[in-house]
Amino acid sequence: MHRRALLAAPALLALPARAQAFPDRPITFVVGFLPGGSVDIGARLLADRMAPRIAPNARIIIENRPGAGGSLGAEYVARQNPDGHLLGVHSASSHGTNPAALPDTVRYDPVNDFSHIAILGGGPMVIVVPGSSPHRNVAALVAAAKAAPAPLLWGSSGSGGIGHLTGSLFAHRFGFPGEYVPYRGGSAVLEAMRKAEIDFSAEVMASALPHLRDGSSRALCVTGLTRHPQLPDVPTLAESGLPGFDIITWNVVQGPRGIPEPIQQRLNRAAMEALAEPELRRRLILAGIDPAEPSTPASTRDFVVAELAKFQGIVRETGLRLGRG
Repeated sequence: MHRRALLAAPALLALPARAQAFPDRPITFVVGFLPGGSVDIGARLLADRMAPRIAPNARIIIENRPGAGGSLGAEYVARQNPDGHLLGVHSASSHGTNPAALPDTVRYDPVNDFSHIAILGGGPMVIVVPGSSPHRNVAALVAAAKAAPAPLLWGSSGSGGIGHLTGSLFAHRFGFPGEYVPYRGGSAVLEAMRKAEIDFSAEVMASALPHLRDGSSRALCVTGLTRHPQLPDVPTLAESGLPGFDIITWNVVQGPRGIPEPIQQRLNRAAMEALAEPELRRRLILAGIDPAEPSTPASTRDFVVAELAKFQGIVRETGLRLGRG
């Protein structure tokens, strides 16, 4: 036993040394969506305030790797060296809805293949129509969808993403067909809305807000249980005929599985200090992202587990069969 303890001592001493030297180069936040979308906005705001709390000269850069509702970026993160210098700012799509709806094509385990650092925040989805649409409320859209000779076109940022599952559940519970059109990010969806290429979309609030403010899109409802301060005049889906409808999106900071515990704790502490800052919270809220309550690596992992189970239930309810032969 004494010899084993001596052999183990260098390994035990190495972790604090690695944590003390961290970071020795810029940290990268990988974002699995195009610039300008919800996850990208949240990642950039957090990076700016989190970096100096990691170390005085620390720097965080953003690397966008869009595709497959955030799954391409998440898969990339899962395969990297777990030294804390590369992290993912992941979403309900990459770590909840995609694994639930596309279990045969998502090539990572959303829980066990990652080191869970912190919860950034989230918010409701928004059912939106083009600014030129004649539909002013959910009832009008649903009536038009049921009366149309062909299914209405609707879109979101990637098959299996949170917009896809939200829109599918919306149509399923109201009982109308629709033809789904996937896009590579929230900004691409809203550009399609601007051109009236689709009839409606289920979009993340942070992505939708600029287009709602300039009138190129119109919000019909939000998908949380209460109205949102950024859209106080927009009803909830519960108010619009679907009691109990409650879907929110969220962002979490994660790294590859195996980041040393001292580095995980250091990153978590920096994130919590940044998110406690009133100015960062104000800017996140203005962007449509509700800052999360304080989290730990353990509570972040528990949160992802619970949300994944919720989205698996939605897949069962709607009967979505994606990526399966």
